[in-house]
Amino acid sequence: MDTRRSILLVVFMVSLFLLWDAWMRQSATGGPTVSTDASSTAQPAAGPPLSGGAVTAPPSLATDATIPQPSLRLEQATGLAPTDASIAASAAVSAGDRIVIKNRDLELVIDSSGGRIVKATLLSQQSNDYSGGFVRLFDDSMDSRYEAQTGLVFAAAGGASPPNHTIVFERLPLQGGQNPERELRLVAESGGVKLLKAISLSETGHQVKVVHTIVNTGADAITPSIYYQLLRNDRAPPGESSLYMTFTGPALYTDQGKFQKVTFSEIEKTNQSHVKTASDGWVGFIQHYFVSAWVLGNDRVREFFSRKVGEGLFAVGMIQPIQTIAPGAQQTHEAVLYVGPQEQRVLEALAPGLDLVVDYGWLTFLAKPIYWLLEQLHKLVNNWGWAIVLLTLIIKLIFYPLSAASYKSMAKMKAVSPRLVQIRERYINDKAKMNQAMMELYKNEKINPLGGCLPILIQIPVFIALYWVLLASVEMRNAPWILWINDLSHPDPFYILPVVMAITMFIQTKLNPPPPDPVQAKVMMFMPLIFSVFFFFFPAGLVLYWLVNNLVSIAQQWVITKRFNAT
Repeated sequence: MDTRRSILLVVFMVSLFLLWDAWMRQSATGGPTVSTDASSTAQPAAGPPLSGGAVTAPPSLATDATIPQPSLRLEQATGLAPTDASIAASAAVSAGDRIVIKNRDLELVIDSSGGRIVKATLLSQQSNDYSGGFVRLFDDSMDSRYEAQTGLVFAAAGGASPPNHTIVFERLPLQGGQNPERELRLVAESGGVKLLKAISLSETGHQVKVVHTIVNTGADAITPSIYYQLLRNDRAPPGESSLYMTFTGPALYTDQGKFQKVTFSEIEKTNQSHVKTASDGWVGFIQHYFVSAWVLGNDRVREFFSRKVGEGLFAVGMIQPIQTIAPGAQQTHEAVLYVGPQEQRVLEALAPGLDLVVDYGWLTFLAKPIYWLLEQLHKLVNNWGWAIVLLTLIIKLIFYPLSAASYKSMAKMKAVSPRLVQIRERYINDKAKMNQAMMELYKNEKINPLGGCLPILIQIPVFIALYWVLLASVEMRNAPWILWINDLSHPDPFYILPVVMAITMFIQTKLNPPPPDPVQAKVMMFMPLIFSVFFFFFPAGLVLYWLVNNLVSIAQQWVITKRFNAT
């Protein structure tokens, strides 16, 4: 009896530790900021001039220190050697005029200084405080810097800076059929090169199409490299719970290296182990529920980089050499920037491995099918809360044979519990004889003292995987269930679910055979109270799953125990 109870207690505590530790090990700093307005105060500019309706901007922090340079490794991989001349240093570039484009799901603010995307508001994601605002993933405020940048790197004529994210772009008129609310054309010319940058959105979605047209207006051929990078600080997201911190930081995927995450501390120590060059893949920043990533529309060699560019400021991206452009000739290069929630189906269709940003840890092979089933149930009932209820019922049904074996073993243990107490009292001063007498009792009654533990051990990986699915899936965010539960990703505002769950845990302890050891009995009595405190701060969706699981377990145990006693 003592052995079974001790193992159960150890298994339960180890499982909780694994859940907590697996997520804490992935924790890093950084995260989204929240737009306090329902939409940006700026309006989409309808005409060519950059004028009065532009958004007022703070001074830009962009300097030449943020411009990436091709490495010798990239030169060797491509055979295209960029010039040895360095880009001249300059003072910080002041912010330019702001232009807004948006669709139903995403609003972008583009700074004419560098053509940088400095704000990205997710119009389908409410802020955590339900103030009517939306999540702002990109922002250029001093304490939450996060933006997308592109440009060219090469030795421009006369030592001038080539068109990059630190020089001023001018706005071009839209061509026939283009939508001024969702499309923008910019141009900058420097060092004998003209760079046209077209940024556009579809009617819906979080994909930003960025097309660069490079025109050689000089007298000599050029062999530039084009870079796509994301810049952000390492600050922790506001309101992040310390109970279930999730990873925030750079990530990339290549066919060679597969999915790789890089911590800010690795970058600071310059000991990144990620793939440096490949002919495929994407790079971006990930955080709980959201991701930004550059995806290129070609299979040419590119270099992946991650580096610190300022105090608490980091850049990740790709730099890709392009073929030599003769005087008067031009080339066009297309890329997609994804800025939005970690919706697995959307990410999977956009680029190989991009759906892996929803990281379920070492039990991904179990979590993936669980998520798929949860998604199918949601299609059936159109409510994520009820989908969780149905999923829990299905999993309990699948594991019913194991649960039945466990409950039967518990019922047998409960039946012989008085005799175990007598043995303990009889041999209170002789542990060896006590254990021998207990083993003889188990043998005579055909009881396996571990019979109640083994079925539970088999089920633990599945329930841990389900835990990760509910904690990592952005679909839970802003998803209501019933009545007072209006967001399954947030704790129950009235603590009703945790209280009811604590009651169910207390009932379960009463259904189980009492431990003969008084100390163990007290521990088991206080366990519901201890764990209910944790669940007061857990997402409502996770507590709902645990509550339904407990209710079904109680019903199963009661029925099985009643049948056993009737035989």
